[in-house]
Amino acid sequence: MIAMNLSIKIFIALVLSVIVGLIAGEPALPFINWWIAPIGTMFINLIKMMIVPVVFTSLVVGMTSLGDTGKLGRIGIKTILLYLFTTAIAIIIGFGIAGLVHPGIGLQMASDAAVKVKEAPSIMQVFVAMIPANPVASMAKAEILPVIVFSLFVGVGILQVGGERAERLTKFFDACAEVCYKIIGIVMSFAPYGVFALLLPVVAKNGPAVLLPLISVIACVAVGCLIHAVVVYSSLARFWGGHTPAQFFKGMSEAMLIAFTTCSSAAALPINMKNCQEKLGVSREVSSFVLPLGATINMDGTALYMGVCSLFIANVFGIDLTMGQMMMIILTGTLASIGTAGVPGAGLIMLAMVLQSVGLPIEGLALVAGIDRVLDMFRTCLNITGDGAVTIVMDQEEKRYTAEHKAA
Repeated sequence: MIAMNLSIKIFIALVLSVIVGLIAGEPALPFINWWIAPIGTMFINLIKMMIVPVVFTSLVVGMTSLGDTGKLGRIGIKTILLYLFTTAIAIIIGFGIAGLVHPGIGLQMASDAAVKVKEAPSIMQVFVAMIPANPVASMAKAEILPVIVFSLFVGVGILQVGGERAERLTKFFDACAEVCYKIIGIVMSFAPYGVFALLLPVVAKNGPAVLLPLISVIACVAVGCLIHAVVVYSSLARFWGGHTPAQFFKGMSEAMLIAFTTCSSAAALPINMKNCQEKLGVSREVSSFVLPLGATINMDGTALYMGVCSLFIANVFGIDLTMGQMMMIILTGTLASIGTAGVPGAGLIMLAMVLQSVGLPIEGLALVAGIDRVLDMFRTCLNITGDGAVTIVMDQEEKRYTAEHKAA
């Protein structure tokens, strides 16, 4: 009997969940919610269980592996700039696709439709929240950005201490990281069952009818994400990262499917880190730094979604966006991505911020919220694919830098 690749198993589970969900329909929901949906929740909890340990230990290991703070600064600045650049490109692609399709034309907004979204934080609030007053509390709450900052400080501290004591700490965190990776391997063996249990209730409840009125928005986001992945990420992988597009997407397939089904960049992070190291040949020191950072600040899919949804809402309310408003959306969306948590539904918070920045009706969020789960699948998948693309680029950059300095 031929053993199937885990990615194939996950994809089969995804297809089966759609087929079974459409056949079963809403009458089967009580049974599905009672007996099957909890399995998906358990799978998500298993992944969440590993997020903070993986981020903390991997970042500390990545920091200490870099060897000096100068190297850390060099990689960090390049990584952030590349992440923000691809995010801006994603919003522009979203505008372009929506400008061709014109989603929302002829759709009437219900007068009582509204959705409550918690207020988006200001840029200064994001910066303040980055510094954890209590690192343990931040870990307990799975606040990734403060955990990243604390991990960076721990790594710098170990580098500054140096000597035998630093070496003992480095070996300790390295061992912890290895244990985390082994646990991730065990958790991932249950992925097909978790994926099936996660998607089945969504399909059974909504069916195809919920997608039909807003199919143009879904199509715009899906096509835009595909274009961004094939054009931007393939170019980065081929011309800057040293991988063919086929090699890149094959190596990313498991993490992409997990992101697609869980709608969580943070949940896909452990799998993404494992695949980048084992399948794409990225060094642990680079992946341990670039990937956790990307899971927090790199939101290309969410940015593209904001471009599409902004034009969609403008069309629904009969508002013509000016070039200045479009530029403001690109700027606000790019900066807002820094403070967006890698959890399901965070895109609505960013979209609310963008709508406020250009004066579009916040009530338009009600339309998007109805299909947000579907859109979240595409944008989260693109988010973590971008993390992988930037990671292999930075790995090649470091290899070139090292080679040049050895030759000199």
